[in-house]
Formats: sequence, C-alpha cells, structure tokens
Amino acid sequence: MTQSANKTQGLTCPECSGVVPIAEGDRIVECPYCHTHSLVQGERGVRRWQVPQTVERERALQSVTNFFRGVKKARDLPREAQIKDTFLVYLPYWRVESFVAGWMFGRVKSGKDSTTPVEVQVNEMMHWNDAAVDVAEYGVHQVAISKEQLRPYDSDQLHAEAMVFEPSESHSDALDEAGRHFTHRARKKRSLRTKFFERFHFLRQRLSIVYYPLWVSRYEYHKRNYQVVVDGVNGNLLYGKAPGNILYRAAALVGGLAFGNLILVNGTWLAALMVGNSDEDGSIALLIAPIAIGIGLIAAGYRAFRYGEEVEEIQRGARKAALAGDADAKNVMSALTGGLMGNNSDVEDMLRSGMSVLEELTEGKR
Repeated sequence: MTQSANKTQGLTCPECSGVVPIAEGDRIVECPYCHTHSLVQGERGVRRWQVPQTVERERALQSVTNFFRGVKKARDLPREAQIKDTFLVYLPYWRVESFVAGWMFGRVKSGKDSTTPVEVQVNEMMHWNDAAVDVAEYGVHQVAISKEQLRPYDSDQLHAEAMVFEPSESHSDALDEAGRHFTHRARKKRSLRTKFFERFHFLRQRLSIVYYPLWVSRYEYHKRNYQVVVDGVNGNLLYGKAPGNILYRAAALVGGLAFGNLILVNGTWLAALMVGNSDEDGSIALLIAPIAIGIGLIAAGYRAFRYGEEVEEIQRGARKAALAGDADAKNVMSALTGGLMGNNSDVEDMLRSGMSVLEELTEGKR
C-alpha cells in the first residue's frame, strides 16, 4: 500500500487554509504549502468531505430547457434562448450537526380568556448547512446533504473534473449561525403566548466542510445573459433567472387592481353591514379581513408588474436557513397581507408610482 493511500485529506491548515494530508495516528503534521506545523486535536479540526457528482451534462441541460417554460417567463424563451456554456463547479458548504437539548417555560392559551403554564422540552439531533463562499452569483445558499453521501475529500480528483471554490468565510461565524438556526428550530417546537425562560445547549457539535457539485449553465436571450444552476446529485433545478412575460405582468396588474378594489370596497361594505347587525365578539376581525385581502391583491398585482421584468426562481431548499433573531423589515400592513406588500421600501415605491399616475392624470385634465 502506498504512502498516499494511508493518508486522509480532510483538515485545513490554520495559517494558509490549504489541505493537510494526515496519516492515521499522527499528532503533529506539516502543511505542504506553508510548512506550518500543527497539533492534531481529534474532532476539533475542520473535516473536509465531498459529495460525488451523479448527474451528467446531458441531464443537466434537460433541466435547463425545462426551466425555460412557464407562464411568468417570456413566451419565446424556449425558442430564442441560446445556451452558451455549461460547466461543473464544486462549492464548499459548512455543515454542522449537533444534539440540541433545552427547555422553554411559558403559558399557552387554554380558553377564551385564560392561559395554562407549560414546559417544553427539546431533545433532537439537528443539522445545518450554508455556503462557505459568497454565492450571490449562484443563488444556492444551502443544499440537501445526507451522511450517506459524504466521501473523503480528494483535492486532486475534484480539481481534475471541475472548478473548485475554497471557503472564504470564518468557521466561527458558521458555528454562530448554526446555533441561531438550531435555536430557531427549537423555538418552533411550541408557540407560547408568554415566555418566561428558555435555555438551549448544543451538544456533540461537529463542524465540517462539504464540497457539493453544481451544474452552471449560462444562456443568452435577446443579447442579455442569464444563468441557471442545477443540482449535480439529483438533477433538480436550484436557481435560475429568466426574462419576464410582459402580458402576464400587465394581466396581473389589471387583475390585482380590479379584484382588489372590488373586495376592498364591496367586501368592506358588506362586512360593515354584518358587524352592525351582530353582537358577537370578533366582529372587528370580520371587518378587517376584506380590507387585508383587497390590499393584498392590489399589492400582489403591483409587485408582479413592478418586479416581473426578470423572473428569479429559487428552490425552497436552496434558500438560506431561517435564523433566530432575524430582523423583520415588514410592516404591519405586510403582516396583514401575508407578505404580499413586501418591505417598507416596496410600499414606498408603490405609493410613489401611484402619485406619479395621479399627477399625470391631473396634468391631462388641465
């Protein structure tokens, strides 16, 4: 057996971030790049893994051509899109697994005007992963990684078959973000009306880097360039951009305004009549419902027109994992409409556009 076969490539040099080969049983190793000597401390090192590519280029191209179809996209996109380049990349993802143990104490609603004290216990093995590089270009913040897919990291093999990116984000930031994600998931175990105390412990926490294969396809449509990213393991589309359908945008705007105003005006009038003839509690909610639905439809139509020039699709599993303490930029109106209003800047844009239309109409009358 050769010397290289006895070595595992899986730990990162703390000085230059190069991959250090370690023979089984060695405690002190030397980096082959910067010659820094390091002490191997078992599970404290950052292990590196890779997920083998199983999807060939032809299957990835099929997923790309399927992406060109859709009512929100330009109608001639399947015919006019010209694929210029398709290549394989391996992106590094932080992967953290931990056993989460903790408790929450609070009260839950048990009747019309009463609450009951409860204790919520959390004991669960959790996993988290997130891109270890800037993925603004590729749009894939996390991927589905199972323990059975992991193989020892082989730098020479990966560089021979694809473009390989190296981690550029801190492992301490990754651990902090993983902890916030685990806290978020633990809090979702039970919704408490009032919370008095919570404490979560992350036990047997393990951090590693996983190199995951992605097919990247770039295409041109009417002299504009777009990009699509396909999972290199299962062939699913993870991220893609495409030109929007102008007819769909116009129909969404007109339909949203028409149905939204219909429900906003007539629905509110009917609800007011029902509230006036009712003595039951909860009548305020009945009055607010048509207002929220009407404004939501108007906002949805506006957003489809305002941002529909370019369609961006991101698979749900590829979005960034939810974290505890994330700031919510949405206002009260956005919450009432289920997020259709967007954030405060979206509302300001909509109001500004509305004022511009009114000014043009006023000028026209003069």
